[in-house]
Amino acid sequence: MIERPSRVRDPHDRLRPADLRRPVIGAPMAGGPTTPELIAAVGEAGGLGMIGSGYLDAAATREEIARVRALTAAPFGVNVFLVDRADSEAALADAGGPEAVDRYSATLTPVADRLQVVPAERPGFTDFDQAATLAALVADPVAVVSFTFGIPDRDVVEALQEVGTAVAVTVAGVGDARRAVEVRADWLSVQSAEAGGHRSTTTVGERPDSITTVELTRAVREALPQVSFVAAGGISTPEDVDAVVRAGADGVQIGTVLLRTPEAGTSALYRAALADPRFTESRPTRCYTGRYARALVNEFVAGFDALAPAAYPHLHLLTGPLRTAAAQAGDVEVPPLWAGSGWRAAGVYADRPAAQVVAELWDRATSPLPR
Repeated sequence: MIERPSRVRDPHDRLRPADLRRPVIGAPMAGGPTTPELIAAVGEAGGLGMIGSGYLDAAATREEIARVRALTAAPFGVNVFLVDRADSEAALADAGGPEAVDRYSATLTPVADRLQVVPAERPGFTDFDQAATLAALVADPVAVVSFTFGIPDRDVVEALQEVGTAVAVTVAGVGDARRAVEVRADWLSVQSAEAGGHRSTTTVGERPDSITTVELTRAVREALPQVSFVAAGGISTPEDVDAVVRAGADGVQIGTVLLRTPEAGTSALYRAALADPRFTESRPTRCYTGRYARALVNEFVAGFDALAPAAYPHLHLLTGPLRTAAAQAGDVEVPPLWAGSGWRAAGVYADRPAAQVVAELWDRATSPLPR
């Protein structure tokens, strides 16, 4: 249970996509790309920026919140990874136990030797300070808290809503959408197979489907006609926005198209890769973290995708030293280059200010929602 603070905001005054001047959510891209500057820019454009707190502890999350507040008065949110120990342990057992992680680590030896680093030794479980982060978000509320990798318990939803925070849940299918509605989430982020980075399946062992954003949007709208949700996955052009709005979405969530904006914390190596013609495919892979995430196919993905066990967050911790060393060495063939299916089209917006990207994607769509 989360302890409620004595002072609360109006619990009925919770932000939904329809309340935004432009219902465009800036994806919470954990690990660096989503900076306070990017969040502020999306908010100032009338959208909603999101802190990706997935790999931050509670103290670092509070620091990010303070940085965003120093830049803008626009509403913003925080995304939390719901990492469940029981699910993680069950997936690891099904994959062959800790020995499966050891075997995968051994296959990485040539890459580690080349980079002169050692993979993390038999990493254990962590939930990235989940309970303390949630407590901090109740004590010092933000406009929205969204969840990835799971459906929050009803008491968590209530605690956040009681302080005026809207609760959003990222779902990858109609079944998960129904479960999120059952715990009374305020709105959903409906994420298809076209999304870059991690797919928000609610179990580690699940193999995601290949459904498109438009197909999933239609399915969720048909199943849940009254539910508020934004569509996520491969949205990189006004035509993409138009298509999902026509299919029933109340707004959109964008990520890859923001990676090359000046405000993003995307490294020079990563930015260059997104424009490099040698990369011709993005696909889901477990090879970096143990959970499926869509990335450009470099040598690491091509070589280790089929070997990686369903072991999250173990593989995330295991490959961390390799990813860091490769990025520092300028080796584009090793680090994860997260990219949605529309990464090529996103190049049209390269080096454009984030606020301009948000405005043009929404305003140039042929059938934006009436506001």
